[in-house]
Amino acid sequence: MTPFVHLHVHTQYSLLDGQSAVPNLVDKALADGMAGLAITDHGNMFGVKEIYNYVNGGCLKGYKKKLEKAEKSGDTAKAEKIKGWIDKIKNKEFRLIIGCEMYVANTDLHDRTDKRDTGRHLIVLAKNETGYKNLIKLVSKAWTEGFYSHPRTDKKELAEHKEGLLIASACLGGEIPKLIAHGNIEEAEKSVLWWKETFGDDYYLELQRHKTDKPGGNTSTYPIQERVNPELIRIAKKYGIKVIATNDVHFVNEEDAEAHDRLICVSTNNFLTDPNRMRYTKQEWMKSQAEMNEIFRDIPEALENTLEILNKVEYYSIDHGPIMPFFAIPKEFGTEEEYRSRITEKELFDEFTRDENGNVVLSQEEAEAKIKKLGGYDKLYRIKFEADYLAKLAYEGAKKRYGDPLSDEMKERMKFELHIMKTMGFPGYFLIVQDFINAARQQLGVSVGPGRGSAAGSCVAYCLGITQIDPVKYDLLFERFLNPDRISLPDIDIDFDDDGRADVLRYVTNKYGEANVAHIITYGTMAAKSAIKDVARIEQLPLNESDRLTKLIPKRMPTVDGKELKPNLENIYNYVPEFAPELQSNNPLVRETLQYAKALEGTVRNTGVHACGVIICRDNITDWVPVSTAIDKASDSKEKIIVTQYEGRVIEETGLIKMDFLGLKTLSIIKEAIANIKQTRGIDIDIEKIPIDDPKTYALYSAGQTVGTFQFESAGMQKYLRELQPSTFEDLIAMNALYRPGPMDYIPDFIARKHGRAPIVYDIPVMEKYLKDTYGVTVYQEQVMLLSRLLANFTRGQSDTLRKAMGKKMIEKMNELKALFLQGGQANGHDPKILEKIWADWEKFASYAFNKSHATCYSWVAFQTAYLKANYPAEYMAAVLSRNRNDVEKMSGFIDECKKMHIRVKGPDVNESFANFGVNSKGDIRFGLAAIKGVGENVVNDIINARKKGGPFESIYDFVERVPYSSLNRRVMDALAYAGGFDCFSDSLQREDFFEKNNKGETFSEAVLRYGQLYQLDKQNQSMSLFGDDEANMTKAGRPPVIPALRWVDTVRLEKERELVGTYHSANPLDPFYMELRFGATPLKQFAKDAPADGKEYMLGGMVTEFTSRPSRQGGQFGILKVQDYTGSAEFMLFGEDYINFHNFGVVGTPILITGQYGRRFKSSELKFKIGNIRLLQTLKGTLIRGIVINIDAEDISDAVHGMLHEHMKSSKENLGSLSFRIRDRELGRTLLFDSPLRIPINKELMEKLDDMDIEFSLLKKTE
Repeated sequence: MTPFVHLHVHTQYSLLDGQSAVPNLVDKALADGMAGLAITDHGNMFGVKEIYNYVNGGCLKGYKKKLEKAEKSGDTAKAEKIKGWIDKIKNKEFRLIIGCEMYVANTDLHDRTDKRDTGRHLIVLAKNETGYKNLIKLVSKAWTEGFYSHPRTDKKELAEHKEGLLIASACLGGEIPKLIAHGNIEEAEKSVLWWKETFGDDYYLELQRHKTDKPGGNTSTYPIQERVNPELIRIAKKYGIKVIATNDVHFVNEEDAEAHDRLICVSTNNFLTDPNRMRYTKQEWMKSQAEMNEIFRDIPEALENTLEILNKVEYYSIDHGPIMPFFAIPKEFGTEEEYRSRITEKELFDEFTRDENGNVVLSQEEAEAKIKKLGGYDKLYRIKFEADYLAKLAYEGAKKRYGDPLSDEMKERMKFELHIMKTMGFPGYFLIVQDFINAARQQLGVSVGPGRGSAAGSCVAYCLGITQIDPVKYDLLFERFLNPDRISLPDIDIDFDDDGRADVLRYVTNKYGEANVAHIITYGTMAAKSAIKDVARIEQLPLNESDRLTKLIPKRMPTVDGKELKPNLENIYNYVPEFAPELQSNNPLVRETLQYAKALEGTVRNTGVHACGVIICRDNITDWVPVSTAIDKASDSKEKIIVTQYEGRVIEETGLIKMDFLGLKTLSIIKEAIANIKQTRGIDIDIEKIPIDDPKTYALYSAGQTVGTFQFESAGMQKYLRELQPSTFEDLIAMNALYRPGPMDYIPDFIARKHGRAPIVYDIPVMEKYLKDTYGVTVYQEQVMLLSRLLANFTRGQSDTLRKAMGKKMIEKMNELKALFLQGGQANGHDPKILEKIWADWEKFASYAFNKSHATCYSWVAFQTAYLKANYPAEYMAAVLSRNRNDVEKMSGFIDECKKMHIRVKGPDVNESFANFGVNSKGDIRFGLAAIKGVGENVVNDIINARKKGGPFESIYDFVERVPYSSLNRRVMDALAYAGGFDCFSDSLQREDFFEKNNKGETFSEAVLRYGQLYQLDKQNQSMSLFGDDEANMTKAGRPPVIPALRWVDTVRLEKERELVGTYHSANPLDPFYMELRFGATPLKQFAKDAPADGKEYMLGGMVTEFTSRPSRQGGQFGILKVQDYTGSAEFMLFGEDYINFHNFGVVGTPILITGQYGRRFKSSELKFKIGNIRLLQTLKGTLIRGIVINIDAEDISDAVHGMLHEHMKSSKENLGSLSFRIRDRELGRTLLFDSPLRIPINKELMEKLDDMDIEFSLLKKTE
């Protein structure tokens, strides 16, 4: 048999075209004894890093497991075969050929005049590192400059980057086969000659002949191949060009053809039954050497030549040590050249191979290896230069942070950290980070977080301004962040305020060059649900059936051996019982959908942009990795941005420096709140200098009033805060770390210890040093690290290894460290039994223990939000509302929180509103004008500027006279009127009046707009006249009169409000039914959260906001009823009889009450909510509450309480109920109940008045 390797191979990274998973391709090639494999995805190199890693050792872990399994089962033959694979990989006997099937433009890659010129196929392979780098350049430019339906290159580019490349003519989509197929033989020969002259013996003609007998396969391809191949062979002989056999691989095994066929339907959005859809031959599996020998038995040289190509390919690495960008160091500090002339290599050797105190710690061999790893002496000069400048900045910062002179302890820590940074080769990294963080704070006005992750453990980072938390004060450890055993680059993630993140990215791009900065690609794959939906669509399974199948997938997967299963279809089909009957369904479409969804699950579907990852490179990024373009869906901009073609988890292996620039909404809220405080109170707040012992803040935490704050706002956390009564910042750090699955079990003990209800016990007294702040409970990884040093003399490196070993359950390493711990502990005089207990406790908790550095940083951000809420409540909540204005549900919740805080939230007002939510002089929050739909940013600015210049507007006429007429139009005026923006003029003008027409058929809006325009033009003319000082009021004579209109009903008024600002603000149309909804119905938000339970009944109420009728597949109609209450909204489906009985309730604005329960239509079907009845909410009025009991201390009874109740009794004659008082006399320890003979309206107004006065009450419900 003639040896053969595949040179034309598409993985799943040929998006929605290839269906081959990288491991499966390599495994099959090795199993078949192939000597190598190429990767040639369409127009990209997305899969190159994955296959490179797999071939270069990534496969070994899986192979060793297979070997172990084979040996256990006694399958000697299989075990020997797997050993052979392992040896091939270890000895680098299996060769990877990196390539790409490129698209070549007919003329120039920049030419986009011919819509048909989307590129002709061409196989481009790299035979060495030079070829790899040239391939990167070609593929990158095809994306950034040549994209036209596909990423295209051209012949000019190929010729310029030909060194190290091998070329093959490709499939029938290639230039030469196409010309031959169309009878252009002469042109084909001419083109072949160009390729031969350009690439010489590295140009090959590709033969494919794969006859199909598969049903549904493309039968037109093979006849064309048979017609083209003889000409290709003839031309090859004529010009001395070698031919190669290929198979255009798109899937791994023959049986995968049907799944691939469905993938193509998903890609082209065609039904499987469409006779004119795109089809492959179904022959595109990765054929074995034997199969290829059978097909090409008459042309054995076409097989042999694939080995010739393989043998031309050299082994090279695409990975690299860190390629650190050069940070520009001021010349007054010195120059690298001066360092090179002054410092000898011997001095560098000693400095980089000894410890911070100059002690020799490495053997000569180890020391030389370290110098080599750092890049040799040439690179060491640069590192030394950067390290000295970094030290200068760090010590300057240390004096500001810790005073001058530094303590001996601080000097030692700074010296140690700087030495580690230098000898690991990272000073340039820290210089870059400190530069853009300080630029963000000082130049760009961007809010930067105090740090996140383990970087906060570095004193140097703190002194440089990278972090804002003192690591010494909070026992944060540098080696948790960086130690000599670390393989990868340090990882500093930085939080910026949402608005400022883009400014910092722009700064970095400008500083290091546009070609040197890029975002990072992400790959979106078909998850279980999307795979089912995609396949169901092309199989034409009805939508309701597709939805039904996906809803069978549980929110939480079953647990097996104590672990929750991954939600993939393999596990779902095997462990979710509801799928068993579906897999055996009588409906073949259901069976096929589930079968092929499983086959396609995990396939790469699309690309995106990493949420925060950014690459900063010393050189043009395309010197090292390929780039492409993508649209950042998280951004408002729809422009394509440059992204690396390798994803974030592997990109650093290529040497590129990855930074995480995160946008944190909380920082934007803090920044906006500070601006609000300045605007309304004239106070400047330095948020980094607020008192850490502020009583109001701890009172807020102790009361659990954390809605709208950072990290601590969940209901569960609020409950624990009320129990804990935190009194120190350390309490908050601990709660932040403990409030997670696992550690949460320790919270009750933590609280009990704080309050003395449980003893604080230390196994060894000296442990109090590091456990005192957490009441003897081990909460943080840092505590384990510090205690291992204290008790057993662990080194810094050993303590961090202990943390990693315990967290990742590295059994062998833990056993090794346990022996060291017991030995060291006993040497310090500690009881071995107690040491055993401590170790066992650590083993139990270490996998849960949290990074204290991260907990401390985020607790500080949380404290800042709580401080602002406690001390400047209106200004802070205005900022919270502004930053959540696009989420109606969240905004409604925060408005409710404002009411609890006795802060009024009022609608937009042209005299008081700013662009965003703001606070007026009375301490009320006003909706921002920018929140009104149809009122643009420029209009808002013009309104605010006119108000600043001339004071509040006195009337609507004053408004149109002063706001530039170019900003105002009918749409803007109507929007402001509907939203209540002109309600400040309500003494003389109502909202309805704007839309009342005069005798000319003009609305008041139109008339007043026209007047304003004429007034401003007239005023301009006067200012240009010699008599400009004449009667200024002459132009005001034309003010149009207001024609009073009939008041709209509240539902109409309020609906207009909701349309314009997203929510109701002056009132809620459901207010008349407040008592019924609050005390009789389940809130819709709760209904949506509840897990469906068979037979569970619900009473739900709200207002119809939308009703849609559609024709059903069974004939007749079905309806979708959308209902909204105070908490959220829900949709209800009306089918069959439900539609007939209840569709008349689908009138928008109708308050309704829905009763029903969960049940199953069939035994095997999913639980669904079944409506039992719908009626008007009015029918529930007065049927729920019979009375109210007011609970009050005797000392709190006042004229104010009496007056409020007296006035409220006169306010309405509806919803009257009994009134009782439960009066507590705390001195006597007695409570008396008094029933009043008077009846009181029990409604929303009463509830709010009692809440405002902090008076407790309970309602008496009517018995059924």
